[in-house]
Amino acid sequence: MAWWKGIDETRLLVAPDPAGNETGSGCLLSLRHPKSGSKACYRLASGGLQELHLFKQSYRSWFLGDYVCEDGGIYFATSVDPVFILLPIFEEARMKKGDDLGKFRPLDEIIFIDGYPGYHQLMSIAENFMGVVCEIKEIGSSKFFRLDDSKVLAWLHCKVSQLKQTFPSLDEKYASMDEQTTLSESVKIVGEYVKDEPWLKLLCKRLKIDLMESTKTGPDFESSLASKESKLLQQRCDSFQEGIGNKAKRGGKQAKKPKLETQSRNIKDMFSKKKS
Repeated sequence: MAWWKGIDETRLLVAPDPAGNETGSGCLLSLRHPKSGSKACYRLASGGLQELHLFKQSYRSWFLGDYVCEDGGIYFATSVDPVFILLPIFEEARMKKGDDLGKFRPLDEIIFIDGYPGYHQLMSIAENFMGVVCEIKEIGSSKFFRLDDSKVLAWLHCKVSQLKQTFPSLDEKYASMDEQTTLSESVKIVGEYVKDEPWLKLLCKRLKIDLMESTKTGPDFESSLASKESKLLQQRCDSFQEGIGNKAKRGGKQAKKPKLETQSRNIKDMFSKKKS
Protein backbone atom coordinates (compact mmCIF):
# COMPACT_ATOMS: atom_id res chain seq x y z
CA MET A 1 0.00 0.00 0.00
CA ALA A 2 1.05 3.61 -0.45
CA TRP A 3 2.10 5.81 2.43
CA TRP A 4 -0.47 8.07 4.13
CA LYS A 5 -1.99 11.16 2.54
CA GLY A 6 -0.06 14.28 3.36
CA ILE A 7 3.30 12.74 2.51
CA ASP A 8 4.77 13.21 -0.97
CA GLU A 9 6.95 10.09 -0.81
CA THR A 10 5.58 6.59 -1.33
CA ARG A 11 6.40 3.72 1.02
CA LEU A 12 5.39 0.05 1.21
CA LEU A 13 3.64 -1.12 4.39
CA VAL A 14 2.41 -4.60 5.29
CA ALA A 15 -0.05 -4.42 8.18
CA PRO A 16 -2.83 -6.50 9.73
CA ASP A 17 -6.36 -5.20 9.31
CA PRO A 18 -8.42 -6.48 12.28
CA ALA A 19 -11.64 -4.79 11.13
CA GLY A 20 -11.43 -6.08 7.57
CA ASN A 21 -11.12 -2.55 6.25
CA GLU A 22 -9.31 -2.68 2.92
CA THR A 23 -8.73 1.07 2.71
CA GLY A 24 -5.54 0.77 4.76
CA SER A 25 -6.50 3.76 6.89
CA GLY A 26 -4.55 4.38 10.07
CA CYS A 27 -2.60 6.94 12.01
CA LEU A 28 1.11 6.99 12.85
CA LEU A 29 2.05 7.95 16.40
CA SER A 30 5.35 8.74 18.09
CA LEU A 31 5.31 7.14 21.54
CA ARG A 32 7.88 6.07 24.10
CA HIS A 33 9.22 2.55 23.78
CA PRO A 34 8.18 0.78 27.02
CA LYS A 35 11.64 -0.75 27.57
CA SER A 36 14.11 1.98 26.57
CA GLY A 37 11.91 5.05 26.89
CA SER A 38 13.21 6.30 23.52
CA LYS A 39 10.90 7.57 20.79
CA ALA A 40 9.35 4.81 18.68
CA CYS A 41 6.77 4.64 15.88
CA TYR A 42 3.37 2.95 16.16
CA ARG A 43 0.24 2.68 14.04
CA LEU A 44 -3.23 3.20 15.45
CA ALA A 45 -5.87 1.44 13.36
CA SER A 46 -9.30 -0.10 13.94
CA GLY A 47 -9.09 0.53 17.67
CA GLY A 48 -5.84 -1.44 17.98
CA LEU A 49 -2.16 -0.53 18.30
CA GLN A 50 0.58 -1.84 16.03
CA GLU A 51 4.36 -1.58 16.29
CA LEU A 52 6.25 -0.59 13.13
CA HIS A 53 9.40 -2.38 11.98
CA LEU A 54 11.60 -1.49 9.01
CA PHE A 55 13.46 -4.03 6.88
CA LYS A 56 15.85 -2.40 4.43
CA GLN A 57 18.62 -3.65 2.13
CA SER A 58 20.92 -1.82 -0.27
CA TYR A 59 20.21 -1.71 -4.01
CA ARG A 60 16.52 -2.53 -3.76
CA SER A 61 13.47 -0.73 -5.19
CA TRP A 62 9.75 -1.42 -5.56
CA PHE A 63 7.55 -1.37 -8.67
CA LEU A 64 4.26 0.20 -7.55
CA GLY A 65 1.81 0.38 -10.41
CA ASP A 66 3.43 2.60 -13.06
CA TYR A 67 6.00 4.03 -10.66
CA VAL A 68 9.31 3.00 -9.21
CA CYS A 69 9.73 3.56 -5.46
CA GLU A 70 13.43 4.27 -5.01
CA ASP A 71 13.34 3.35 -1.31
CA GLY A 72 13.34 -0.45 -1.30
CA GLY A 73 12.58 -0.69 2.40
CA ILE A 74 9.48 -2.51 3.58
CA TYR A 75 7.57 -1.63 6.72
CA PHE A 76 5.85 -4.27 8.83
CA ALA A 77 3.18 -3.41 11.40
CA THR A 78 2.66 -6.06 14.08
CA SER A 79 -0.04 -5.97 16.74
CA VAL A 80 1.14 -5.10 20.24
CA ASP A 81 -0.78 -5.18 23.51
CA PRO A 82 -1.31 -1.50 24.42
CA VAL A 83 -0.87 -2.35 28.11
CA PHE A 84 2.86 -2.75 27.43
CA ILE A 85 3.02 0.71 25.88
CA LEU A 86 0.97 2.41 28.60
CA LEU A 87 2.47 0.60 31.60
CA PRO A 88 5.47 2.98 32.10
CA ILE A 89 3.39 6.16 32.07
CA PHE A 90 0.83 4.70 34.48
CA GLU A 91 3.71 3.71 36.76
CA GLU A 92 5.05 7.27 36.71
CA ALA A 93 1.62 8.81 37.15
CA ARG A 94 0.85 7.14 40.49
CA MET A 95 3.94 8.80 42.05
CA LYS A 96 4.61 5.85 44.35
CA LYS A 97 7.14 6.38 47.16
CA GLY A 98 8.37 3.55 49.37
CA ASP A 99 5.49 1.49 50.78
CA ASP A 100 2.96 4.11 49.68
CA LEU A 101 0.64 2.67 47.00
CA GLY A 102 0.53 5.96 45.12
CA LYS A 103 -2.27 8.22 43.93
CA PHE A 104 -5.40 7.70 41.89
CA ARG A 105 -5.31 9.95 38.81
CA PRO A 106 -7.81 10.80 36.06
CA LEU A 107 -6.99 9.37 32.66
CA ASP A 108 -6.50 12.71 30.91
CA GLU A 109 -3.78 13.63 33.43
CA ILE A 110 -2.02 10.27 33.15
CA ILE A 111 -1.69 10.28 29.36
CA PHE A 112 -0.53 13.89 29.14
CA ILE A 113 3.14 13.44 28.24
CA ASP A 114 5.08 16.54 27.26
CA GLY A 115 6.45 16.18 23.73
CA TYR A 116 4.27 13.16 22.92
CA PRO A 117 0.83 14.37 21.76
CA GLY A 118 0.17 10.92 20.28
CA TYR A 119 -0.83 9.57 23.69
CA HIS A 120 -4.01 11.67 23.58
CA GLN A 121 -5.26 9.44 20.78
CA LEU A 122 -4.98 6.42 23.10
CA MET A 123 -7.60 7.71 25.55
CA SER A 124 -10.29 5.17 24.66
CA ILE A 125 -7.76 2.33 24.39
CA ALA A 126 -6.37 3.15 27.84
CA GLU A 127 -9.85 3.17 29.37
CA ASN A 128 -10.70 -0.20 27.79
CA PHE A 129 -7.42 -2.04 28.43
CA MET A 130 -5.77 -0.69 31.58
CA GLY A 131 -8.39 -2.01 33.98
CA VAL A 132 -6.58 -5.35 33.89
CA VAL A 133 -3.56 -3.85 35.72
CA CYS A 134 -5.15 -0.96 37.62
CA GLU A 135 -7.46 -0.25 40.49
CA ILE A 136 -10.29 2.00 39.35
CA LYS A 137 -12.44 4.33 41.43
CA GLU A 138 -15.54 5.96 40.04
CA ILE A 139 -16.78 9.27 41.42
CA GLY A 140 -19.86 10.40 39.59
CA SER A 141 -19.11 10.14 35.88
CA SER A 142 -15.32 10.32 36.40
CA LYS A 143 -12.88 7.40 36.63
CA PHE A 144 -9.59 7.45 38.50
CA PHE A 145 -6.80 4.92 37.86
CA ARG A 146 -3.92 3.63 39.95
CA LEU A 147 -1.50 0.92 38.88
CA ASP A 148 -1.66 -2.23 41.03
CA ASP A 149 1.57 -4.24 41.40
CA SER A 150 -0.16 -7.56 42.03
CA LYS A 151 -2.35 -7.13 38.94
CA VAL A 152 0.65 -6.20 36.78
CA LEU A 153 2.56 -9.31 37.87
CA ALA A 154 -0.46 -11.54 37.29
CA TRP A 155 -0.87 -10.04 33.81
CA LEU A 156 2.83 -10.53 32.97
CA HIS A 157 2.66 -14.11 34.23
CA CYS A 158 -0.33 -14.68 31.92
CA LYS A 159 1.66 -13.30 28.96
CA VAL A 160 4.53 -15.69 29.68
CA SER A 161 2.10 -18.63 29.90
CA GLN A 162 0.56 -17.70 26.54
CA LEU A 163 4.00 -17.60 24.91
CA LYS A 164 4.93 -20.97 26.40
CA GLN A 165 1.85 -22.51 24.80
CA THR A 166 2.65 -20.87 21.44
CA PHE A 167 6.29 -21.98 21.09
CA PRO A 168 5.66 -25.71 20.37
CA SER A 169 3.45 -24.81 17.40
CA LEU A 170 6.11 -22.68 15.67
CA ASP A 171 8.55 -25.34 14.41
CA GLU A 172 10.49 -28.43 15.48
CA LYS A 173 13.27 -26.39 17.06
CA TYR A 174 10.92 -24.73 19.52
CA ALA A 175 8.85 -27.86 20.01
CA SER A 176 11.97 -29.75 21.15
CA MET A 177 12.87 -27.24 23.88
CA ASP A 178 12.55 -28.41 27.47
CA GLU A 179 10.25 -26.73 29.99
CA GLN A 180 12.89 -24.50 31.56
CA THR A 181 14.25 -23.28 28.21
CA THR A 182 10.75 -22.51 26.95
CA LEU A 183 10.07 -20.54 30.12
CA SER A 184 13.31 -18.56 29.79
CA GLU A 185 12.65 -17.75 26.12
CA SER A 186 9.12 -16.61 26.95
CA VAL A 187 10.35 -14.31 29.71
CA LYS A 188 13.05 -12.96 27.37
CA ILE A 189 10.40 -11.90 24.84
CA VAL A 190 8.21 -10.28 27.48
CA GLY A 191 11.36 -8.61 28.85
CA GLU A 192 11.80 -6.73 25.56
CA TYR A 193 8.72 -4.67 26.46
CA VAL A 194 9.10 -4.08 30.20
CA LYS A 195 11.82 -2.43 32.26
CA ASP A 196 14.19 -4.55 34.33
CA GLU A 197 13.25 -2.53 37.41
CA PRO A 198 10.84 -3.34 38.83
CA TRP A 199 8.76 -5.57 36.55
CA LEU A 200 11.21 -8.00 34.94
CA LYS A 201 13.03 -8.48 38.23
CA LEU A 202 9.78 -9.20 40.09
CA LEU A 203 8.57 -11.51 37.31
CA CYS A 204 11.80 -13.54 37.37
CA LYS A 205 11.58 -13.79 41.15
CA ARG A 206 8.02 -15.04 40.93
CA LEU A 207 8.92 -17.63 38.28
CA LYS A 208 12.19 -18.55 40.06
CA ILE A 209 14.47 -18.01 37.08
CA ASP A 210 17.77 -16.15 36.69
CA LEU A 211 17.30 -12.52 35.66
CA MET A 212 20.70 -12.32 33.90
CA GLU A 213 19.94 -15.42 31.83
CA SER A 214 16.57 -14.02 30.74
CA THR A 215 18.05 -10.71 29.59
CA LYS A 216 20.84 -12.02 27.35
CA THR A 217 20.83 -10.37 23.93
CA GLY A 218 21.98 -11.42 20.47
CA PRO A 219 25.18 -10.38 18.67
CA ASP A 220 26.22 -6.73 18.77
CA PHE A 221 25.99 -6.57 14.98
CA GLU A 222 22.28 -7.40 15.04
CA SER A 223 21.67 -4.88 17.81
CA SER A 224 23.54 -2.20 15.85
CA LEU A 225 21.59 -2.95 12.66
CA ALA A 226 18.27 -2.88 14.52
CA SER A 227 19.25 0.45 16.09
CA LYS A 228 20.01 2.03 12.70
CA GLU A 229 16.71 0.80 11.23
CA SER A 230 14.85 2.05 14.31
CA LYS A 231 16.34 5.55 13.91
CA LEU A 232 15.46 5.61 10.21
CA LEU A 233 11.93 4.46 10.95
CA GLN A 234 11.49 7.18 13.57
CA GLN A 235 12.71 9.82 11.12
CA ARG A 236 10.04 8.67 8.68
CA CYS A 237 7.41 8.75 11.42
CA ASP A 238 8.41 12.30 12.40
CA SER A 239 8.32 13.33 8.74
CA PHE A 240 4.79 11.96 8.46
CA GLN A 241 3.56 13.93 11.46
CA GLU A 242 5.25 17.11 10.23
CA GLY A 243 3.61 16.57 6.86
CA ILE A 244 0.18 16.26 8.47
CA GLY A 245 0.81 19.46 10.44
CA ASN A 246 1.86 21.35 7.32
CA LYS A 247 -1.17 20.03 5.49
CA ALA A 248 -3.45 21.43 8.19
CA LYS A 249 -1.71 24.82 7.96
CA ARG A 250 -2.32 24.90 4.21
CA GLY A 251 -6.05 24.70 4.82
CA GLY A 252 -6.44 20.97 4.26
CA LYS A 253 -5.12 20.88 0.69
CA GLN A 254 -4.11 17.41 -0.43
CA ALA A 255 -0.50 16.72 -1.31
CA LYS A 256 0.30 16.50 -4.99
CA LYS A 257 0.17 13.01 -6.40
CA PRO A 258 3.29 11.67 -8.13
CA LYS A 259 3.28 12.14 -11.89
CA LEU A 260 4.65 9.98 -14.66
CA GLU A 261 7.57 11.46 -16.54
CA THR A 262 6.35 12.79 -19.88
CA GLN A 263 8.91 10.93 -22.02
CA SER A 264 9.10 7.73 -19.99
CA ARG A 265 7.63 4.42 -21.09
CA ASN A 266 4.98 2.61 -19.07
CA ILE A 267 6.53 -0.16 -17.00
CA LYS A 268 3.99 -2.68 -18.29
CA ASP A 269 5.08 -1.97 -21.88
CA MET A 270 8.69 -2.77 -21.03
CA PHE A 271 7.73 -6.36 -20.22
CA SER A 272 5.17 -6.98 -22.98
CA LYS A 273 5.82 -9.56 -25.68
CA LYS A 274 7.32 -8.32 -28.93
CA LYS A 275 4.87 -8.47 -31.82
CA SER A 276 6.01 -10.40 -34.89
